[in-house]
Amino acid sequence: MTNKPEPIFGTTLFDGEQAKKGYALNKMCYSFNSADNRNAFKGDEEAYMKAYGLNDEQATAIRTRNVLGLIAAGGNVYYLAKFAGILGLDVQDLGAAQTGMTKDEFKAKLLAAAHQ
Repeated sequence: MTNKPEPIFGTTLFDGEQAKKGYALNKMCYSFNSADNRNAFKGDEEAYMKAYGLNDEQATAIRTRNVLGLIAAGGNVYYLAKFAGILGLDVQDLGAAQTGMTKDEFKAKLLAAAHQ
């Protein structure tokens, strides 16, 4: 018997398998801590993705700005927040996308949970 956690509807569990799958993607997103790297990415996204060895699934999700696709492709939300920042998004935008809510609905849900 394993202690595997119950799946949460609509979410992708970031586990060891996802971490391996998303290593190149997360490494690239981590690089966005540097303004020079953010500018390099904006200057030539294709070359930047190639330099980090993103696979087709990851590169397609980057090109289409599909945050949920990035999570499915092994992206960790904390690293993806670096990419989302380039797009003018924050972690609450990512949470809203994951849950199918608007950002305001997601923020209200967080506030309600904090006051329980």
